[in-house]
Amino acid sequence: MKEALRQARVAFESDEVPIGALVVWENKIISRGYNQVELLRDATAHAEMLALTAAFNELGSKYLMDATLYVTVEPCLMCCGALYWSKVGTIVYGAEDVKNGYRKTTGENHPFHPKSKIVKGIMADECAQLMKDFFVQKR
Repeated sequence: MKEALRQARVAFESDEVPIGALVVWENKIISRGYNQVELLRDATAHAEMLALTAAFNELGSKYLMDATLYVTVEPCLMCCGALYWSKVGTIVYGAEDVKNGYRKTTGENHPFHPKSKIVKGIMADECAQLMKDFFVQKR
């Protein structure tokens, strides 16, 4: 999660919503991503989406059943769809996102692949503080 936070800080410094993600395969980071919505002018350029695409390219596979995705903030519903279809084995996230996270729509229902495991709250305070700092700066 520390590396995902580093990616989120890159987003922060780039004036993007500070969310970072990475994919780990066999205890090795194979891809990284941070929000690039503004830079790419693409509403789908979320950290998770960019990290997933890079992981698919790295492995030459459309499925990531044995991979772990680390992301600093609870995924949105769009990213959940991508995580579902990629069959990511484990999804680890830091801070909750009551405004835009998947649970706003799904409640406690599991929108990910049925075999995916979810781990919540890893370094949640640090991840949440970066988001708070960003939006305080924006106001």
